[in-house]
Amino acid sequence: MKNPKAQKLIDKIQRDLMRNGLVINTLVDDLKQLRPFAIEEENPLLAKVIRLTFEHIESTNSFEIAIPDDEPIDENEEEATAAIESTPQESLDYLLSLMHDTSIKNNVIDLREYSRALTEYAEDN
Repeated sequence: MKNPKAQKLIDKIQRDLMRNGLVINTLVDDLKQLRPFAIEEENPLLAKVIRLTFEHIESTNSFEIAIPDDEPIDENEEEATAAIESTPQESLDYLLSLMHDTSIKNNVIDLREYSRALTEYAEDN
């Protein structure tokens, strides 16, 4: 995200996450405040991932999505099939770190993988 206020909000969410763990109400509220910045920057992928993330956290009271595997994937391949074992806190922290700079190709690839995994989780549960 390019907006300095959005960057500060991401940093705040990450600090709170590391200090206090998954505090559901605060986390969901902060993510809901973050989403308009993605919409303002006309970044539909980021806006969708943020929405899916707070909806997932609201419904599960956790973050049950693993960090995407960093195995190289083919250019034409849409998704990675494996994931790295991680705690909900580690995975959410990684997702937040991806949001800082969506101009990095690998960040966008991982954001797409999170979007796919969050959508699949919602459909299965």
